[in-house]
Amino acid sequence: MRLLTWNIQCGIGCDGVTDLARIVSVARAMMDADVYCFQEVSDGFAKFDGGADQGAQLAALLPGYTPVFRPAIEAADAQGRWHRFGNMTLSRLPVLQIDNHLLPWPGAASVRSMRRHALSVTVRAAFGPLRIVSTHLEFHAAAQREAQIARLLDLQEEASMSAMTAGAGHAEPYGSQTLAASSLLCGDFNFDVSDPQHALIHRAQRGGLNYRDAWMAARPGEPHAATCGVHDRAQWPHGADCRDFVFVSEDLVARVRRIEVNGVTDASDHQPVAIELAD
Repeated sequence: MRLLTWNIQCGIGCDGVTDLARIVSVARAMMDADVYCFQEVSDGFAKFDGGADQGAQLAALLPGYTPVFRPAIEAADAQGRWHRFGNMTLSRLPVLQIDNHLLPWPGAASVRSMRRHALSVTVRAAFGPLRIVSTHLEFHAAAQREAQIARLLDLQEEASMSAMTAGAGHAEPYGSQTLAASSLLCGDFNFDVSDPQHALIHRAQRGGLNYRDAWMAARPGEPHAATCGVHDRAQWPHGADCRDFVFVSEDLVARVRRIEVNGVTDASDHQPVAIELAD
């Protein structure tokens, strides 16, 4: 199973041009993925591509994939126009269930911040149901980020200790839920490898199946490749570092075949990360 995750910055490249077709072209050239996870997808914000529905545009650019866009922010203006911002997952594997989890937002009014979420899309992989969780944690407030990490770990502990598979008929709601123990957590975490918050996930010792950093599993002893600030030094004046990760539940660690970062593209301020899991 192949997956690519990328904070696409609403398709805005380091040249200042918004071009979702370029995003998709770069992503597909890097990996013919079964699942694409994009963070920072916009709908109705005039600052980003004139307020276009980027979820619909990305779906059109990736035919054959089931598109799942869910916002963390969904608000109407005085004219009744809706403004949405969040994450999008597109899968050509069968989609079994979709869950959108709003993450904690403590002290929302006291610091520049915005609502964050985790989009969970359960797919049928060759080895069984897999929850693919795509997220984008708070940038400005470390305390908010830590609360969001705790919630992500709670969700994984709950799922891996209470796994269930939906019945074939889906005759009623109680029998129509799939909660997969196996999980892949990816996205822009807004901490680097040296931050203790990375260890909160990678070294978690909760009940059930804990998350582990897939890069460390596949490339032990090798420094993480930089995933932001590589080409855009205006937004990242301190230089490049790694803020985009893929974590896998412990039962998937042995399945990690490869993981890599495209450090060449400047189609966003972040770099895409691709991973392959053995079937």
